[in-house]
Amino acid sequence: MLDAFQRDIRYLRLSVTDRCNYRCVYCVPPEGVKWLDPSEILTDEEIVRVLSILGRQGVSRIRLTGGEPLVRPGFVQLVRQIKALGVIEDLSVTTNGSLLAQYAAELKAAGVNRVNISLDTIEPSRFRELTCGGDVQDVLAGIEAAIAAGLAPVKINVVLTAAVGEEDLHFFQGLVRERPVAVRFIEYMPSHRCRVSSGMTVTTVTEQLSKLSGGKLSQPRQIPYGCGPAHYLQGESDQGVYGFIAPISEGYCDQCNRIRLTADGRLRPCLLADTEIDLRAALRRQAPDEEVAALFQQAVRSKPSSHHLKEENDQAFLVRGMSQIGG
Repeated sequence: MLDAFQRDIRYLRLSVTDRCNYRCVYCVPPEGVKWLDPSEILTDEEIVRVLSILGRQGVSRIRLTGGEPLVRPGFVQLVRQIKALGVIEDLSVTTNGSLLAQYAAELKAAGVNRVNISLDTIEPSRFRELTCGGDVQDVLAGIEAAIAAGLAPVKINVVLTAAVGEEDLHFFQGLVRERPVAVRFIEYMPSHRCRVSSGMTVTTVTEQLSKLSGGKLSQPRQIPYGCGPAHYLQGESDQGVYGFIAPISEGYCDQCNRIRLTADGRLRPCLLADTEIDLRAALRRQAPDEEVAALFQQAVRSKPSSHHLKEENDQAFLVRGMSQIGG
């Protein structure tokens, strides 16, 4: 599954819902978003059929996203059906963590290998403001439940907005020192009419973490499992690692190996471009497997060489926001 730039596309990010129990200010615009009608969202049967077909095309890694995937009714059962296909080598979930304490053990038993948890600040009032009402203690409980369940490695994603403060870095440094987690700092990407400004840079965070760790950070003894663009560093006595993702200042499009499928069944070759290919229409008229596979191949061929985040006002042309795409 090589695209036009000889990138090997074996990774699908699949959004199972556009709904979320948070309204994060860098994800949902001030006017809100119009939720999809339930009839517009791919059914369990449609998702399982798609993954069965794409598995034969070489797709072997799946990340289930949202919205917040855990608010989809019957999500754990859907995971079981996906795992039962026998074609997915790595099945992971991206979550805000608020419901994970309840579901972590079930997800592990159903076949999820690992989770990514979003947590940008641990200061309660800033967290409530950033998420529009969330309780950070729910996420912290979710992290502990994920570790206990063996969803390894637990990856914690920190978007470097203005909400991230020095006390957060102290917390994450302590977490990495004591627990086998990967805390990943992600360069802020100006997105669809967001309501928060950028914060520290990846370089600044790296320097501060090095000081907090009491010495130079170096390449970790073991790289966390995954297929993403992060590079990792570790202090000498750390159980976990730090990850750094810089889509603008460093760029990694030449290594991008993913295609996205939105909750309403649109294949999206690039997160930051509006090109979409309607897969749902083919599924609902019971198109043959070969036609569904051909649509995926079309998406692979139309994958652009890179995003254009360095170009002024690039984001103004995106029709859908992050919560509607699947992040």
